[in-house]
Amino acid sequence: MNLVYEEGGDIKIATVQSASGAGDAESWQATSLSGKKIKLKAKEVWLRFDKPEAQSVMDAANTLSKDIDLQLLWDCAPEEEFGLVDVSLEYFGAQATIPQQTALAIALQGAPVFFRRKGRGRFQRAPLEQLQAGLAALERKQKELEQQSLWQQELVSGSFPEALKSLAKQLLFSPDKNTAAYKALIAACTETGESPAQLMIRCGAIDSPLAYHQGMFLKAHFPNGATHNPNLSVDQATYAAAVAELPLAEVKAFSIDDSGTTEIDDALSVTELPNGGHRIGIHIAAPGLAIAKDDPLDQVARNRMSTVYFPGDKITMLPDSVIEQFSLDEGASRPALSIYVDIDTEGIANRDSLQMRAEMVPMVANLRLENIEHLVSEESLVDEDSSYPYRKELAVLWRAAKLLHAGRQEKRIANGLRAEQLGVIDPNALARDFHFQIKDVDGVERVEILPRQRGSILDTIVAEWMIFCNSASGQLLADHGLPGLFRTQKGWGPLRTRMQTTPGPHEGLGLDYYAWCTSPLRRYSDLVNQWQLIALAKNGVMAKMVAPFPPRDATLMGIAADFESSYQTYGEYQDRLEKYWCLRWIAQDGDSKNLYVRHLKEGMSRVELVPLHLPIPELASYPRMTRAEVAVANIDLLQLTAAVRVLEIEARAESVEKVTQEGSDALLDGVEENVGPD
Repeated sequence: MNLVYEEGGDIKIATVQSASGAGDAESWQATSLSGKKIKLKAKEVWLRFDKPEAQSVMDAANTLSKDIDLQLLWDCAPEEEFGLVDVSLEYFGAQATIPQQTALAIALQGAPVFFRRKGRGRFQRAPLEQLQAGLAALERKQKELEQQSLWQQELVSGSFPEALKSLAKQLLFSPDKNTAAYKALIAACTETGESPAQLMIRCGAIDSPLAYHQGMFLKAHFPNGATHNPNLSVDQATYAAAVAELPLAEVKAFSIDDSGTTEIDDALSVTELPNGGHRIGIHIAAPGLAIAKDDPLDQVARNRMSTVYFPGDKITMLPDSVIEQFSLDEGASRPALSIYVDIDTEGIANRDSLQMRAEMVPMVANLRLENIEHLVSEESLVDEDSSYPYRKELAVLWRAAKLLHAGRQEKRIANGLRAEQLGVIDPNALARDFHFQIKDVDGVERVEILPRQRGSILDTIVAEWMIFCNSASGQLLADHGLPGLFRTQKGWGPLRTRMQTTPGPHEGLGLDYYAWCTSPLRRYSDLVNQWQLIALAKNGVMAKMVAPFPPRDATLMGIAADFESSYQTYGEYQDRLEKYWCLRWIAQDGDSKNLYVRHLKEGMSRVELVPLHLPIPELASYPRMTRAEVAVANIDLLQLTAAVRVLEIEARAESVEKVTQEGSDALLDGVEENVGPD
């Protein structure tokens, strides 16, 4: 005997091997057509038959079920609940065969729009209104499938459907996976073996791999776009009120930056004192005078946390109009928060002379590195015949900067770290800073990557005095019990460098206190610290009562965590785009290029001329800084990968990188205070 039953929504047939019980309690041990051993109860069985043979019945039923007119079947079915045998008599007549009845079971089971399931082998036809709605939905679904198929064909052929062009970025970066458009895209990718990004670039929906990398970042971190609201600014009345009572500083301030810098946050001044010493002024742009905590500009800055830098462009933390108001541009007096310290004739700083005040600072000059860096040397600083601007002031700053650096190295040694070398590092060592110049040449973007060695005299002057400013600011906050965002480094391990709201040492820099405050136009941490310092400058010992962030403020703790996360994410994005442009630099003159690399560790090497790291397993067993010539080819600008073939390995490493591991975190923090491309 054979039994028709339902399993997992499908109609199946099994052949009985043995039976037990009787009536409603009867059950059978049976074998399905697939050979599976099963047990069936009487209530689970739809039909019983001895002949024809089970497999022939199923084959015939599958064929017959495709020809069953579901609308006619619905018309034939009674309004009340019915069984399979009952409706088969209405549809096929009294002589309905086993294959016909089984075909009807398959049709009923597969037509939920027409018939509701009321139990095993029991159904009830759907009400007319629901049937009409269901049929309309099926028609829409069929049209969607047809449209999906047409879109798939267009995508495979390399043409992006016109109707989908407005949805291109959404399909790639934040797709609704239930839409026909997305299903067509994935089906086309499956057919061609491409990723969605590869296919959309081939179809012209995405301009280039660069657009893909940028789009992924913007969608994740700037879902509403990176452009600032044009109506968001500091109005003239607010600006005037903020600077109205500020005194005019009796200094001639100048900044030192490269030509690409547009957010000039910091400047220096040197004033001669009657005793032969000098008063050094570190002047920091003061947007905190006009931007208040929780106002619209603060909300924008807090949401972004930092300016995002990457080759060829940047996304500013604050609107351009605000930057223009507070950037320390030459030719006018600008609002600034100034820290002054006196140095004697030897260049030794007197910390007891430390002063801080908010004031209008006359900006006399914006010095550009490209114009004077090559002129400044130990010899020229003391040469009265040298004619570059601010030679005397730079000589004073340099003499004191060397002493500041030496003092920090003493503390580094006391902390168990090696002293850092002052000045330009070993020319044989790998360069750590690069300037990416992206130019349009006959309609084609070309990149030039220029190495820049840190450690020049101007570099050191700016770095040491900005580090001093951050240290002094941290000390002022700590001495007056004000919380802030302190950059600390203590001990060892991956989390030894972190941002916290209470004072702590920075062992890598050799400082007792360190709070970022010199870049309030481009870092939210610095803007927060500036608010606290402005409260201190204006209110002295009463600052705790009026500062925007009181001690143990939960909001400030949240800002510290959010800043760390955003700063790391933005740094990773900058690294990603630098890797993209490095690969473009290799590929722009041909499909492959021979280059020299230096092995770092565990098979990871760095190209000498550009900041590109490549895995080269063949070098894994060689010493650090081993030099090798390699051929780089098969560059994939979407995956940011390349194939590397070793051509020649030098017998021994000829140079050793001078920056030690224990000093690397200190270097990363210190370089933030150095000059460089914005």
